[in-house]
Amino acid sequence: MPQEKEITIYDIAKQLNISATTVSRGLNNNPTINRNTRKKIHELAKQLGFRSNRFAINLRKKQTNTIGVIVPRLNSYFTSQVLSGMENIATLEGYNLIISQSSESLQKEKANSETMFSSHVDGLLVSLSSETQNIRHFDPFLKKKIPIILFDRIISDEQCLGISIDNFKAGYEATKHLLKKGFRKILHISGNPLNFMYSERIKGYKQALSEYNIMPDAKLIITKILSEESGIEVAEAILKMKHRPDAVFSSNDACAIYCMKTLMQAGLSIPNDIGFVGFNNDPMSKVVEPNLSTINYPGYAMGEAAASQLINHLNKISDIKTTNSIILRSELIIRASSLK
Repeated sequence: MPQEKEITIYDIAKQLNISATTVSRGLNNNPTINRNTRKKIHELAKQLGFRSNRFAINLRKKQTNTIGVIVPRLNSYFTSQVLSGMENIATLEGYNLIISQSSESLQKEKANSETMFSSHVDGLLVSLSSETQNIRHFDPFLKKKIPIILFDRIISDEQCLGISIDNFKAGYEATKHLLKKGFRKILHISGNPLNFMYSERIKGYKQALSEYNIMPDAKLIITKILSEESGIEVAEAILKMKHRPDAVFSSNDACAIYCMKTLMQAGLSIPNDIGFVGFNNDPMSKVVEPNLSTINYPGYAMGEAAASQLINHLNKISDIKTTNSIILRSELIIRASSLK
């Protein structure tokens, strides 16, 4: 079936017996066009199903009022909070978001960046995939001076602003809390240690252990894609250990919760047999029994900060290159899972 012809300003002009220029000005509510004429133009445009080619108009202005967002995963509480914060600021400032996910794949992240570039986004907000070790695939944006802000999972780059928390401090505080409560053999579930965020949490974990004269055991640092399935896998591995850990610090709440549940199903008591601290302060952490101690990670504030910084740069209110990083505050929330 042939596609129905798109209505143009020339179709409206022909039916009203006026010029296309008059139609264009009328649609834009130009005061030089008589009010009654403007009303007729709008009514006929609506009747015929006319759609303004906003993309072409924006290209002529060299601005599309769209911001590209690339995240590792859409199905997480933290990501939904970040996107909500971004959406709030973008809407207030008259911008739209184009959102895509890399699914933790560098190749998909590259494909996403190419799509964003072809879509002529005004700027880019990116949380890097677990496989990403450099950001050279974003060079086409940087060469055209299209601003990029990295958030959450960042890589230090003088051309990009990075927004994150102090991951070293967060890893240190989570581990130090467990040590203070008497736990000594602490297993850490981490994401890819090549990622700056996770490597910093591991450093914080090791620093806390060193202050208690405990040598970090490589066997107690487990690297996973942090998911519910990974939590179950780690629990099954713990149950097979001859000398089990007495605590777990996980870099993700969902992973920690499913690890806890699997161990409890096997007969272990939380926190008497094994204590837990997670990361992100997911709503599930307040529902699971016992409630999960966790690091509160301000996702909504991070989304607002990233969008605000980018839009202020686009509007020439500020320059993201005047500062290389913004560190947001995180907080350890102590609940029953770590109180032996």
